[in-house]
Amino acid sequence: MRALGIMVFALGAGLSAVPATACSLALVMAMDVSASVDAREHRLQLDGVAGALNDPEVISAIESVGGIWFHSFEWSGRHKQKTQVDWTFLTDAGSARAAATALAATSRSETEFPTALGYALGHASVVLKQAPEQCRRRVIDVAGDGINNEGFGPQNAYSAFDFAGITVNALVVSEVEGTTDYYAREVLHGPAAFMEVTRDFDDYKTAMTRKLLREIRGNQFAAAKP
Repeated sequence: MRALGIMVFALGAGLSAVPATACSLALVMAMDVSASVDAREHRLQLDGVAGALNDPEVISAIESVGGIWFHSFEWSGRHKQKTQVDWTFLTDAGSARAAATALAATSRSETEFPTALGYALGHASVVLKQAPEQCRRRVIDVAGDGINNEGFGPQNAYSAFDFAGITVNALVVSEVEGTTDYYAREVLHGPAAFMEVTRDFDDYKTAMTRKLLREIRGNQFAAAKP
């Protein structure tokens, strides 16, 4: 009986660490910090994602689905991926604000490496497997302003890593001609994948807010303004 009591206590302690609501979404954000992104643009990215997480409509969407798991990392060269915000469960304005504050306060790890997009996607797929829960939807949200120019590309990543059931969406900063077509052709992947496009980093927050709303709500999403 004593052993049974210990087992019941341990089980209860384990369950208390898991959110009571069903897991709707595990979201991995992959932020481009390759050499083509200057210091100002990098700050606009950080502030843009932080601002989107603090947006009242985004917070309302998070609450409406019972919370989401969130992880963010930055990427550039082949072996240059760094966690910004590790897996955290966002449920309301307080938790979203805490994640946004932590993200905005991160320091950039690299400035001089090329764009190894395939490696970033491979890393993201591994991170998703480490999510604390198996969520109904698993999404990688990759942002960038240029095509892959180091190592294997996105299609090779999709062949080499397990992307079953994973959706890869994109936020493209289309300052360079051809980038949008490249992301549409090579990067978008999986169920209901979509892309948001902004002409420059100044509109990053607006585009990211639209994107997060669509990703969080999933099939509940009606229509985003173009």
